[in-house]
Amino acid sequence: MTRKGFFDLVEIRTKLASLFPFVIAVLFTNTYFHSFHWGKTLFFFFGMIAFDMATTAINNYMDFRKAHSEEYKYQENIIGKDQLSEKTVVMIIFGLIGFAAVVGLTLAIQTGWLLLVMGCACCFIGVFYTFGPIPLSRMPLGEVFSGVTMGLGIFAITIYLNTYDQKLFYMDLDFNRFAITGSTTAALAVVWASLPLIATIANIMLANNICDLDQDIANHRYTLPFYLGKKNAVILFNGLMYSSYLAIAIGWIAGIYQWPILLVFLSLLKVYPQTKAFTKEQIKSKTFAMSIKNLVTFNGCYALGLLVTLLWQSFS
Repeated sequence: MTRKGFFDLVEIRTKLASLFPFVIAVLFTNTYFHSFHWGKTLFFFFGMIAFDMATTAINNYMDFRKAHSEEYKYQENIIGKDQLSEKTVVMIIFGLIGFAAVVGLTLAIQTGWLLLVMGCACCFIGVFYTFGPIPLSRMPLGEVFSGVTMGLGIFAITIYLNTYDQKLFYMDLDFNRFAITGSTTAALAVVWASLPLIATIANIMLANNICDLDQDIANHRYTLPFYLGKKNAVILFNGLMYSSYLAIAIGWIAGIYQWPILLVFLSLLKVYPQTKAFTKEQIKSKTFAMSIKNLVTFNGCYALGLLVTLLWQSFS
């Protein structure tokens, strides 16, 4: 398999969905918790990217195996289109998952059992998102699973790795008992700060499913837009996007953020016309990219707001 074939199989261009929760979590843990362990964070980053690539490869492999349309199987799916060896694809998947597992177990030994629980939950959803007799992606809750796993899962794990020594979130486990303890305020802050990430990541899946609605039905894939109807699904797309700004505003009022976070509202200059373009027409080759541009624009400004906050805290 060539390097290009590998990158196409794992859809390396889509990894922004993993990168933003990680980057924003690193900035948030510095601005809110004032704690950072760069070694563990960097180690986790490589494991996270490996697992993300594995789940994408599983998705393409399962779509290839279960495709009902020969046109899709051999003209659109990367495995059939590039005539990739199925055996090689499976070996790559197991290799990536194996590496991610080593990273996760190593970090869990160093930081505590709670990381193992969170990591296993994310891995379970990631693998069975497209694998198994009834993949999660073929259910009407695919957007929820993708948004929560990446938007909250990656975000929370990154913060945990940088605050484990403060025991803001901690799991005590032995043969006789277990207990999960932590700060309610800290937990609520983490969940609230992840809401914009959950919404913008879920919107990519939602936009994709809206654009692919007819093709998905032909392949017996009944996603959320099938049950909502295209019109209501587009309304939901708008609601998720603009609720991200509401979450930031409420978080600022509640003291989770400081004033530089308001820089995120500059993204409306781009997000509004992009959202309007997708609302007008839902064409995969023409307007699906608007959901990705919205994620990049909004979360880029989100990260900028936290970075300016960090600099402001450093000089004040």
